[in-house]
Amino acid sequence: MTIRVLIADDQQLVRTGFQMILDAQPDMEVVAAVSDGAEAVAEARRLRPDVCLLDIRMPKLDGIEVTRILAGPGVDDPLRVVIVTTFDLDEYVYGALRSGATGFLLKDSGPTLLIEAVRAAAAGDALVSPSVTVRLLQHLAQPRRRAALPANDPLTDRELDVVRLIARGRTNQEVAAELFVSLSTVKTHLGSIFAKLGVRNRVEIAAWAWESGVVS
Repeated sequence: MTIRVLIADDQQLVRTGFQMILDAQPDMEVVAAVSDGAEAVAEARRLRPDVCLLDIRMPKLDGIEVTRILAGPGVDDPLRVVIVTTFDLDEYVYGALRSGATGFLLKDSGPTLLIEAVRAAAAGDALVSPSVTVRLLQHLAQPRRRAALPANDPLTDRELDVVRLIARGRTNQEVAAELFVSLSTVKTHLGSIFAKLGVRNRVEIAAWAWESGVVS
């Protein structure tokens, strides 16, 4: 199956570079490359790509607003969004988390991580790696640390183990290996965690873990 990708970035060099990298993959196709947020929304709604790769800072609509429109709470059939950030400058990426983003990518991360992020999003997962998202969450959460909303039902000890590992960037396979359980058991725990926390993806689990002090 070919992963259809929309790229939105106001820098032509970035758009061109990303498109060359992704189009070179046998399982990916860039269906649109646009320069502003309004065009990103219009093309995403028209083309329904598998993954939207969005810059944070764009003319007309920024990446957070575009994410909220395409993937935010209450959106029917939300699209999968990966946010591109420069990390040191874009501290409001934390707001994008709450707006429905499923992953993060640093602009200087290189082609391997770009491809990995797109594939993870297309699979319904999120890129939550120690080198990217966890560091970003730590950076953003520390200056504005606040009590997280309590879970609808208390998490079990095993569910908390899963949450801690997810927040530290482990994949489902790595969680299963570290906890000595099957992959299907990990997925069952994740389903329960999603329901109890009222979150929609692994990135929101990680955010909840940092906010609540489950990891530090």
